[in-house]
Amino acid sequence: MTGRDAITGVKRAVIKLGSRVLVSGDRIDNARLAGLVDEIAALRKRGIEVAVVTSGAVASGRSRLGLKEKPKTIPLKQAAAAVGQSLLMHTYATEFGRHGTAVGQVLLTQQVVNNRQLFLNARNTLETLFELGVVPIINENDTVAVEEIKLGDNDRLSAIVAGLLRADLLVILTDVDGLYDRNPNEHRDAKRISLVPQVTPQLKAAAGGTGSDVGLGGMRTKLDAAETATKGGTAAVVAAGVKPGTVTRIFAGEDEGTFFAPDPKGVSARHQWIGYSLQVKGELVLDAGATAALRGGKKSLLPAGVREVRGEFEPGDCVKCLSPDGSEFARGLIAYNSRDAQKIAGHRTEELEKLLGYRGVDELIHRDDLVILNG
Repeated sequence: MTGRDAITGVKRAVIKLGSRVLVSGDRIDNARLAGLVDEIAALRKRGIEVAVVTSGAVASGRSRLGLKEKPKTIPLKQAAAAVGQSLLMHTYATEFGRHGTAVGQVLLTQQVVNNRQLFLNARNTLETLFELGVVPIINENDTVAVEEIKLGDNDRLSAIVAGLLRADLLVILTDVDGLYDRNPNEHRDAKRISLVPQVTPQLKAAAGGTGSDVGLGGMRTKLDAAETATKGGTAAVVAAGVKPGTVTRIFAGEDEGTFFAPDPKGVSARHQWIGYSLQVKGELVLDAGATAALRGGKKSLLPAGVREVRGEFEPGDCVKCLSPDGSEFARGLIAYNSRDAQKIAGHRTEELEKLLGYRGVDELIHRDDLVILNG
């Protein structure tokens, strides 16, 4: 799928409904949610499997609890999420029930994503829900998520789910018409960008931050999500879910929002998990030779090419690989803990046993566990 015309052939999609779409004032806009459910139900009648990633649990709980402002402490936010998630699911169940469709709740955390077996178990659950004709309603488990296990935002979660399901299309609905060449709130002549062939570092650097009192995601998080999805071969669209009919027009292949073309050389599901889903625990600063070797082909990272080890990590954790100028260009699963990595950094493989006191593997990161992010 390289252009919008291919959207009409989509068989599986993930649709993310952001806080800016679902929340009006301090509560869920039930009329808008009902309209979106109607459009999603119409897609299902066409044979398209749809998973919904939803925001709005905290806002819904905040309204029910009578809180005057967005919760500022983690316990209060978790309490609001605990109350709001059940209310939110009841609303989805009621609205999809009008179409004779059942919904299933799936709550995830970064801890689940980090564990490969749990991650695959989540996929099996979602696949089974599809087989049963159930619409999965997915959210982060805000009732237990603290900073160490938070996914960060539902834009990222939606991209991870799209990769997990190997979806054909990720749709991120927000309150703006897509990506613009400049800030449309500040420039009246700003133009919507219809097509993005590739998410580049320069494009992400130019993106704005957050701009909502009910949602965490700004355009930068949506670009990150689009990059994650497209690297795995999933097309993405960012569009305004506050306008009636947006979902219908997107799936008709119309020029709605911003379309992000999938990478024709998309990485495998496992490499997408390593490069774009896992929590990063540390960093390795490489010399020029190691950087060029990894960029140039299927090379493993040897200790001799490492200048500096940062952070604390254990074998199997995900770490960043930085070029000599400090820019990240790869991620991988490290074979040593941070203490041993410090000992052997910059040394030749024949020195490792003497330095460590035991015989380990030659590679810090094996090429099968390494993902090049750019170039």
